[in-house]
Amino acid sequence: MIRSSLRPLRSLILGCLLGAGLLLSPNSAVAATTAPSGGTHAHDAHRTFALLQMNVCSSGYAGCYAKTEYPKVVDEVVGRIRANHVDAVTLNEACSGDVATIAERTRFHYRFATVIYNGAPLPCKSPDGRGFFGNAVLTKEAIRASEDAPYSVFSGVEQRRWLCVTTARKLDVCTSHLSTDGEASGTANSVQCAELTRVLASRGRSTVFAGDVNRHASCAPEKQWTLTDTAATQAPGIQHVYGNLAAPTLEIEPTTYTDHDALVVRARLRH
Repeated sequence: MIRSSLRPLRSLILGCLLGAGLLLSPNSAVAATTAPSGGTHAHDAHRTFALLQMNVCSSGYAGCYAKTEYPKVVDEVVGRIRANHVDAVTLNEACSGDVATIAERTRFHYRFATVIYNGAPLPCKSPDGRGFFGNAVLTKEAIRASEDAPYSVFSGVEQRRWLCVTTARKLDVCTSHLSTDGEASGTANSVQCAELTRVLASRGRSTVFAGDVNRHASCAPEKQWTLTDTAATQAPGIQHVYGNLAAPTLEIEPTTYTDHDALVVRARLRH
């Protein structure tokens, strides 16, 4: 008798809940709770940008090369790309074969700018077969265009170049490695700095530059911000990041297998 008398009451309560839309199926409940969160995350991911900058000392000729314990330095780059979930990477003192390996392991796209040394490309050594010495930009997005060129002057026998790529999102990512003869007026480094300023100012779209500029004073164009590795433990103050994205932040990560710390920059796209 008690069970029989409760059935009409349960039916009435169930009907009210269904009518008010307060009782959902399990699938409907999941959709209702996850859709707003997923949409917000996708929107934020599309508007944020993260970049990793490293000087990897990979030629095989420099005194710092022993520290790379090759190929551990390559593994370190790949590990930092994955751990930081970056959208782009700029590498100085890299080897073209190693960059191709990094791109394959991370599924990034890349462009490489070969540095001329004593009038010819410099083959990386110890071990051989790693391609030529230079600078690279790697991006998660497809690369639609790229451009690189030497500076008008350089000191010693190593040519210095800049490299810029344009991604499918119409964002320019650039890098360079300037001469080491000091930043005083009239030095090759100061002339290269002025030329780099003009290159970055001419891009005409959202731009991020990162590289080892071997100086403390900024080469950023007017209206672009500057972040540096002044707080680094290795060779502080000479790796710079410039750009015109919004709200940039910088993290410095100590490295194990190269003589410069790594920089991770995060910012928001303006469009």
